[in-house]
Parts: sequence; structure tokens; C-alpha cells
Amino acid sequence: MRLAPALVVAGAALTAGCVSDAQRIAAITDVNLDFRMEYERILLESGTRVYRVPRDSAYAALRTSLDRLGMTVTDNSPDIGYIAVRAPAPKPLDAVEWERVNEQDLPRIRQLAAPHVGMAARFVRFEPEGLDIIINATAVEVRDGTEISLTMRMRETAPPKTGYPRREYPPPSAVRIGLDKIWRELDRDLRGASWRR
Repeated sequence: MRLAPALVVAGAALTAGCVSDAQRIAAITDVNLDFRMEYERILLESGTRVYRVPRDSAYAALRTSLDRLGMTVTDNSPDIGYIAVRAPAPKPLDAVEWERVNEQDLPRIRQLAAPHVGMAARFVRFEPEGLDIIINATAVEVRDGTEISLTMRMRETAPPKTGYPRREYPPPSAVRIGLDKIWRELDRDLRGASWRR
């Protein structure tokens, strides 16, 4: 299934006539490049852990943890240790965590957009409405136990209210907070099992 672009970087001023399509596209391109690089770096640092447990135990705990965070299974294969889940954005983040994302990442997105759209960058905002969070996870048997890997992307389910195109990379803080939250839940389910990055 193809993922639609998912990060909105527009507010009312950007969709008004004061900013050209070329300027908006240039702003979004810069934001998407920056967020993609940050996303890949975060996954390298925090997207994988090895737990010293059998694969079946790790997979069951992973499924339970994601369910507890409000994620719905859309595809799974216990035989190969794969599971895909979804939920309306900003899950697995709650409202307080989403506000932290805005505080941490909006200044960066506005800084990246400003060279292209000028003062209109002050109106740039994130728009989670009409998006699903998609998490793909694998539990693979390795020599020391089970390696669990996570990815987190977004899929458009309804057009943005601003009418502005989206990008597929979530805000970096949302990725960090979401991964940390999943790992905490998994640690809870695998209590006592040691792990390493």
C-alpha cells in the first residue's frame, strides 16, 4: 500500500495569494529533506533493540504493547515476526506530548520555511487531522535473542483543511517521543528481560 505524503507545513498565510506555489514547494522541499535526515538518524539511534527473549515472547509483547497504546493491527505475520498497526494522528502520542512536539519542532520548520516564504513562515503549523500514524515492526531471531525494529510514518486519510500538500516524514520530536513510549511499554511487558541497542 502506497504511503501518501504526510507532513503539512502551511498555515493560512501560505495558502493565500501572498506566497507563490514555487515558494511553498521550495519551503516544503527543505522541510521534508531536513525531517527525513532527522528521521533516519533517530531510527539508527533508537529504532532497534535486541531483547534476550525468544522471538515468540517478543512478538507477543510487541503486539500487546502497541494495542495498549491505542494502535490497531492492519497486517501481521507471526511466522516471520512482522506487524503493522495504525491509529489516527497523533497517536501513540497524547495531547500533552503533541503539544511538546509543537513547542520543539515548529521553530525549526518555520526557520526552514522563512527563506522561501518570508514572514508567512510565522503561520506555518502542523496539521495532524486527516492523518493516520503507521508503525511497522519486526521481531527477528538473532544470536543474542530477538531484534525488534520499528518505523513510524504517516498516511493521509483526508485532505488537509488548508489544502496544502503534505510530506511523509513526521516531526522529529514526534518520532522520538513515539519510539520512547513504545519501548517503555515493551520493557514493561518484557520486565526482567535485558536488552541492548
